[in-house]
Amino acid sequence: MALQSVPIPNLAKERADRTRTLRRFRIGDSTFRIMTQCSAIAVLVLLAGVMLSLVLGSLPAWKAFGFGFFTSESWNPVTEKFGALPAIYGTVLTSFIAMLIGVPVSLGIAIFLTEISPERLRRPIGIAVELLAGIPSIIYGIWGLFVFAPWFQAHVQPLFIDGFANVPVLNQLFAGPPYGIGMLTAGLILAIMVLPFITSITREVFETVPPVLKEAAYGIGCTRWEVMRRVVIPYTRVGIIGGVMLGLGRALGETMAVTFVIGNAHRIVPSILAPGTTISATIANEFTEAVGDLYTSSLVALGLILFFITFIVLAAARLMLMRIEKKAGT
Repeated sequence: MALQSVPIPNLAKERADRTRTLRRFRIGDSTFRIMTQCSAIAVLVLLAGVMLSLVLGSLPAWKAFGFGFFTSESWNPVTEKFGALPAIYGTVLTSFIAMLIGVPVSLGIAIFLTEISPERLRRPIGIAVELLAGIPSIIYGIWGLFVFAPWFQAHVQPLFIDGFANVPVLNQLFAGPPYGIGMLTAGLILAIMVLPFITSITREVFETVPPVLKEAAYGIGCTRWEVMRRVVIPYTRVGIIGGVMLGLGRALGETMAVTFVIGNAHRIVPSILAPGTTISATIANEFTEAVGDLYTSSLVALGLILFFITFIVLAAARLMLMRIEKKAGT
C-alpha cells in the first residue's frame, strides 16, 4: 500500500506573503492618516483665508469710521457715511423672534411625533417637516411677500395695534401703521425656515432615549408631560441645544427670504412691525451698486461683523455644552 506524501509548507513563502500584506496595510493606514490630516489642515487654511480676506477688505471702513461704525445709524452712499447699527439690530432682533417662535413649536412637533402621534401619522408628518427644509429660501421670500405679508397686514397687524394701544411698552412695540412687511414678518418667516432643522434633530435625539427609562417613569406614576420634562429632555439636552444652535445659525445668515419681507430700511425704531434691515439683506441689496472703495469696504465690514456674531454664538453654545457635559459627569 503506497503512502501518500504530505505537502511540506513553505515557511519562507508564507512569511514573505505575510510581510507584504502587513506592508500594504501600513501603507494604506499611513495614506489614510495623511489624507485626513490634509483635509483638516485645508479647513483651517480656508477659514483663515476667509477671515484674512474680510479683515483686509474692511480696513478702509475701520480707518474711516473706527468704532463709530458700530454705533452710527447713518447709511448714505452719496455722502459716504456708513454705520452698521441698524443692520446689527435687525439681525439680532429677527433671529430672536425666529427662535422665540420656532423653538417651542419645533419641540412640540418633535414631542408629538415621538410620543403622541399615531403610527400612521408619524411618517407623513415627518416627511412633510423634512420637505420644508428642502424649499429654497427665495421661495419662502416670494411666498412671504405676495401671500403672507398682505394677509398679515390685513388681519393680524391691526389686531396687534388696536389690542395693545393702551398697554404700556407693548403699544410702542406694536405701533403702526400696518405695512405687512417688517421685522416681525421677517422673524416669522425665519421661524418657519428654522423649524424643520430643529424639529428633525430634536426628534432624532428623542428617539435615542432608552425605552426602559420612560417605562420606569410611567411605572412610578409619572404623566406624559412629567416623563418628557424630567426624563427625555434632560437626557437629550445636549442634542436639543445643538439643534437650536443650528437653527440660530441659519436665522442669522439667511439672506433672500429676509430681503423680500423686511422692508430694507436703515433705521432703528421701537416697533417690530416697522421695516428694518439685516446684515445679510444689506449686503445682498447693495453689493452690486457699491461704487468706490469705502462703500465696498463698509459692506465687507458688515460681513466681518456677521462672521464674528456667528462665531460668538457658536462659541457660547460650545461652552454651554461643555458645562452641561461636565455637570453630567460629576
